Amino acid sequence: MEFEANGIRIHAEVKGSGPWLVLSHSLACCTAMWREQIDRFSERYRVLAFDTRGHGRTDAPAGPYTLDLLADDLEALLDKAGVDRCHFAGLSMGGMIGMTHALRHPGRFASLILCDTSSRIPAEARPIWQQRIDLAQTQGMAALAPSTLERWFTEGFRQSQAQVVDAVGDLIRATPVAGFVGCCHAISQLDLTDKLGAIRVPTLVLVGDRDVGTPVEASRVIHQAIPGAQLGVIPSASHLSNIEQPETFDFLLDRFLSGLR
Repeated sequence: MEFEANGIRIHAEVKGSGPWLVLSHSLACCTAMWREQIDRFSERYRVLAFDTRGHGRTDAPAGPYTLDLLADDLEALLDKAGVDRCHFAGLSMGGMIGMTHALRHPGRFASLILCDTSSRIPAEARPIWQQRIDLAQTQGMAALAPSTLERWFTEGFRQSQAQVVDAVGDLIRATPVAGFVGCCHAISQLDLTDKLGAIRVPTLVLVGDRDVGTPVEASRVIHQAIPGAQLGVIPSASHLSNIEQPETFDFLLDRFLSGLR
């Protein structure tokens, strides 16, 4: 399904019926990373999963992008899709978009689920993002795939579930360079921690206990900053905890959502 929103064409999948549940993916992925959750939660929710600007089948205009821009893309998409109020779950970059949107467009979310994400990129870490931009621009996305997969999955999972990991590698390699670079610029400027106290919707923070990209401590910061937020740490999972430990991830998400009814 395609929507013209905020000046670009945004690809989204809609499945199921019930309250809206919107899913926002990580950098260098697309809606495909949510396949398990789309299938499971569409039994009780109307799930909308979308490809962020520069990713998947959504347009990839030249950047740089900002998190405000990506949040406004989401707001325009919700308007076009007829989503008045929704539960929102975002992982990594998706969580950053969710926090930005909750601050920028208060009242749209019924709840906020922030998975394996961060609320701030320290200035000393910004050169890492520039290195990733330079590598993508000079050698293409394939050059980023091996190190990214090492951060995203534990060694045991990479060995035992090689086919799943290879499929995620395909998503990384298929990401348009312009989209990756644009979103890297946005992420590198992330600085929301001091603003999170203004978020007033029920919030669940989920993180894999072995996430090296956005470690547990980053989630604890978010948990402490958002009033009333809950925290769930997923054992034996790295960055893409929804793929590495889907049963635990889905259980914690379902329990949280069910508790809001």
